Amino acid sequence: MATNSTLSESHSGEDAADKVSVLVSYSDIEGNVSVNRNAAFERRVLRRIDLRMLPLLGVLYSLALIDRTNLGVARVAGMAEDLGLTVGTRYSLVSCVYFIPYILLELPSNALLRVFGTRNLLSFCVIAWGAVQLAMAFVPNWKYLALCRVLLGTFEAGFFPAIVFIVSTWYQRHEVQKRLATFYLISILAGGFSAIAAYGFSRLAGRAGLHGWSWIFIIEGALTIVFGCVAWMFLPDFPDNNTFLTSEETKFVLERIEEDRGDSLPDAITLRKVFEHLSDWKIWIYGIMFMCATIPAYAIGFFVTIILSSMGWDLEHSLLLSAPPYVFAALSIFVFAWLSDYFRSRAPFIAIQTVLTLIGFTITGFVHQPGWRYFGLFLGNAGSAGCIPGILAYSSNNIVSHSKRAVTTAVVVSFGGIGGIVATTIFRQEDFPRYIPGISATISCQVLLLALLGVLTVNFWYQNKAIRMTAQPGSSGRIDLLYTL
Repeated sequence: MATNSTLSESHSGEDAADKVSVLVSYSDIEGNVSVNRNAAFERRVLRRIDLRMLPLLGVLYSLALIDRTNLGVARVAGMAEDLGLTVGTRYSLVSCVYFIPYILLELPSNALLRVFGTRNLLSFCVIAWGAVQLAMAFVPNWKYLALCRVLLGTFEAGFFPAIVFIVSTWYQRHEVQKRLATFYLISILAGGFSAIAAYGFSRLAGRAGLHGWSWIFIIEGALTIVFGCVAWMFLPDFPDNNTFLTSEETKFVLERIEEDRGDSLPDAITLRKVFEHLSDWKIWIYGIMFMCATIPAYAIGFFVTIILSSMGWDLEHSLLLSAPPYVFAALSIFVFAWLSDYFRSRAPFIAIQTVLTLIGFTITGFVHQPGWRYFGLFLGNAGSAGCIPGILAYSSNNIVSHSKRAVTTAVVVSFGGIGGIVATTIFRQEDFPRYIPGISATISCQVLLLALLGVLTVNFWYQNKAIRMTAQPGSSGRIDLLYTL
């Protein structure tokens, strides 16, 4: 097993104590099992983990992303006229209220994940938001639609931070981004073609006396409920509590994590620990960076068909043209994730993708030719979508202990919800069709992301330099507690 010299930080006394307790308890786990550490065994175990986790998590997150952003398609499919969403700020309000419970409930949900069990809690969330999605087909006015959006945000709140938390506990730090990117690009591809599928569903208008947009919610909600039932049977748990690996394979996975960062086993989440973790200023910087990355992603998710229709294309062409930018984004996400893991570096690749986002939105916002504006959507979507798994991997690489991992992923993803609120409020109805104020605000946020990334990188570089000058290599020949840059 190759030794890794860039271990995550754990400078607080609480984290150091957590790490010691993990090491002590780990030595008593299945000590009688002898693990064969050849490369073929490692590949086989990782392949089993990948196949068990990534396709299912990718499909479930795809459904979550589709269910929260399909308002844009439903709007142009007739819902705006039927429910009066073009009046004032109603559409922005209905889009925005989803994120209020989504933000508030993410940290409590992550803290309760082990209490209720991964399979029980997450499968309940999937089935519940599927039921809400289905109910949206029958709302009589925009106020009931807003209520359903609040419930949708409530049940989706714990899902994304939980799966990021779970994935980060299974792999070594420089294997994480490819895995996060894999299930995220599945969702990106599904989201890209969901507009076309939704348009097909809307063609059922008149069947059973229902509007076309109602059929979008009915079919997508029913599909979510079905996969929620599948999730209850197959959702993976944490490595120390899994049921699909043998005892030998489980011990091997735990040893790999222990060698990489020393937190293979969980530490208890207490209120005191939560507040200690929240006092780490870097968590909030990660969160603001994630917010800046999600603003353009949500803006495209909610408004892409509207922006395309404003370029002169009719409904059918707007829906068809919404898919190619997502295909390009999926390819870009995986290439950058592979490079980031291969070079064991995060910040430079986040910076490159942020610049792509900035350039893309500048072209879409301020160039007049429709072809160039469409090309800008390719760059903007690819850059912002790629930054999302990049920032999640960046933050998860630089923390130690399950309790801090749970807090950090919840806080960071919560800021993604704030990004959703910002995106739905800065792209205002009165700014249609160019949305120049919203695009300008999005560009400004990318500049802020680059500045914060620079602050973190400089800080981490100086911290690592100080540690290398003072620390002594351990018995394994490595220097512990270095940040991933």
